[in-house]
Amino acid sequence: MQTNLAPAQFELLHCDEDIVVVNKPTDLLSVPGLASPQNLFDRVKAQFPTALVVHRLDMATSGLMIFALNKPAQSHLGKQFERRTIKKMYVAVVHGLVEQQSGEISSPLICDWENRPKQKVDWLHGKPALTQYSVVDRNTAMQATRVHLFPHTGRSHQLRVHMQQIGHPIIGDYFYAPQDADSCNSRLLLHAQTLNLSHPTSGANIHFDCPAPF
Repeated sequence: MQTNLAPAQFELLHCDEDIVVVNKPTDLLSVPGLASPQNLFDRVKAQFPTALVVHRLDMATSGLMIFALNKPAQSHLGKQFERRTIKKMYVAVVHGLVEQQSGEISSPLICDWENRPKQKVDWLHGKPALTQYSVVDRNTAMQATRVHLFPHTGRSHQLRVHMQQIGHPIIGDYFYAPQDADSCNSRLLLHAQTLNLSHPTSGANIHFDCPAPF
């Protein structure tokens, strides 16, 4: 796991009276936490003092995050996430060659309390989790596959655990990848690339796209 990283900045992609959309760098916490004093929320709040948290990305994951700028917008967006009407697409590069062109993984997940913050599959006590995937391309020389991931639920580490479970951990994943897959890259190759949602005030369907940097 990387430590002592230099403070990362964020890329501002959109702002209006109700929302701010940014590109979160890898290895930066979404909100204040124990892992590091550096976090994206504090940086956004320094520029937009009324910013409020709506959702989170893993520290190691980069990509699109949306913040509300007032309570009604936060409530409206929160309900969209809760009702799963917000559509998200992630890009990942995984270890090995994924055979199926597309598929879905529905293994229930629960916190692995003895190894926190890791999660694990638990068919008896786990919470429902659903991920769909589609193959973009396969690199036989590197024995790696680029995939698009579509989470229908928002469990912690969901994409990382689900890909590990089908035998294709995400490259650079220091929690769930074997050492050879972990050491292939200096970062987790997982990026939140697209968001589709309803604007909290106008109700208009809005789409954001932020291409993966890898």
